[in-house]
Amino acid sequence: MLPASERTSSQTVTALLRLRELILNGEVKAGERMSELALVQRLGVSRTPIRTAFVRLEDEGLLRAIPTGGYVVNAFNERDIHDAIEIRGSLEGLAARLAAERGVSKIALADLEQCLSNLDELVIGAGVNGEDFSAYVKLNEEFHRLIIHLADSPVLAKQIARAGRLPFASAGAFVMIQASLPEAHVMFTVAQDQHRCIARAIEAREGQRAEALMREHARLARRNLELALRNQQTRSLVPGSNLISFRPHTAA
Repeated sequence: MLPASERTSSQTVTALLRLRELILNGEVKAGERMSELALVQRLGVSRTPIRTAFVRLEDEGLLRAIPTGGYVVNAFNERDIHDAIEIRGSLEGLAARLAAERGVSKIALADLEQCLSNLDELVIGAGVNGEDFSAYVKLNEEFHRLIIHLADSPVLAKQIARAGRLPFASAGAFVMIQASLPEAHVMFTVAQDQHRCIARAIEAREGQRAEALMREHARLARRNLELALRNQQTRSLVPGSNLISFRPHTAA
């Protein structure tokens, strides 16, 4: 039998994952108050893990504390999401600049090149499809992890991880939607070209250029979101789209 502390930790993880899923899947709506008692019964965990999960989800931005006590599900507009993406892009841009300015080893550059070569195999030619999509997601995440690692700054890495937990801000938040858009092949090609340019700037120790490219790369997520939300077929693919209010698209 697990010690009490381990059981509580396991229940907290369970509560956190399930509550996040309920919110992003739309099973609880924006503005809806979270009931501890109802969730205890629904999830089969005690109140303590539920309360801990509430705090974590408030930190992520999915819940909002209310003056009378308790939490409600947060709502977002497009500007909120743009800001979250910009924060993540700014921090990752700093990581790219530090990596370039501090210099990286040949071994580290070889790891980055291998990741890019693997991405090339998926993107160039027929493009990313359903069969190799999961491989692309993993390689894209690896690229971002490598850039953060090359900065050699635990403090910065911690802040990037924190920013990535903001709703819709992570590097992979809209990759699945990107694959479903009519512009998919172009978007994947552009993203991969940016990957290569960032790597070259780091290798050449061009700090400002590496930073600018990384920030621009993050903005692809913003473009993907804008396209997805204005397409009825892809809007439903955005996790948490039920929490987002957006301006109807009008022709200029």
